[in-house]
Amino acid sequence: MSSADLRKKREILFSRFPPGQVPEAADDLQHLDEVDVEPKYEKRALGVAYDLQQHTLAELEDHLVDKGFHLDNTLMSKLTRALIHYVEETQLHNIGAPEKRLKPSPEEAYIKAWEHRPHGDHDDTPPEWREYK
Repeated sequence: MSSADLRKKREILFSRFPPGQVPEAADDLQHLDEVDVEPKYEKRALGVAYDLQQHTLAELEDHLVDKGFHLDNTLMSKLTRALIHYVEETQLHNIGAPEKRLKPSPEEAYIKAWEHRPHGDHDDTPPEWREYK
């Protein structure tokens, strides 16, 4: 895939209420690296451009929702977002990009738990039981 195929331009639509979300959301997303933001006030939307290997639409939307913004929840918007999420996930899978992990792997959790436990030559068996003959 060429780099032009990985450069995405999308629109994030906001719900009517609460009003005034677009300028605040634009200000918030402009602080992210490698995301170009263009407010579209008449559509209650943000135009975003990003490199797919750095960000995904799902990641940007989750970031906004976590900050308290309300996205447009009409059926058409939900279907469009779901299709875009699927397409971007498939493109990332096809180019072999590593998945961005939200949580540490299960192995890392066990490693950390093992580090905090006493281990080595520790035996809870009383000495009189060990020498029983």
